[in-house]
Amino acid sequence: MSNKKRNKKYSGIDAAMTRPKITRISAANRSAVGQWWFDRKSMLLPILKTVGVIIALAFIIYEIIRLLNGQSL
Repeated sequence: MSNKKRNKKYSGIDAAMTRPKITRISAANRSAVGQWWFDRKSMLLPILKTVGVIIALAFIIYEIIRLLNGQSL
C-alpha cells in the first residue's frame, strides 16, 4: 500500500516565512548613445567579438599567404 505524498504547501503558524522578492533598480543619467549601448550591450558584445576574431583570422591568413608568395608592400 503506497501513501500519497503531500503536495500542498504548509501554511501553519510555524511554517517558514516567505521573503518578499527584491527588485533592484539603478538609475543613471545617460546620453542617448550611452542608453542605446546599455540596452543592447548583452546582445551586441558576442556579435562584435565574433566579427573581430573573424577579421583577425582573415588578416593573419592573408599575411601568411603573402609571405609564402614572397610579395611585399
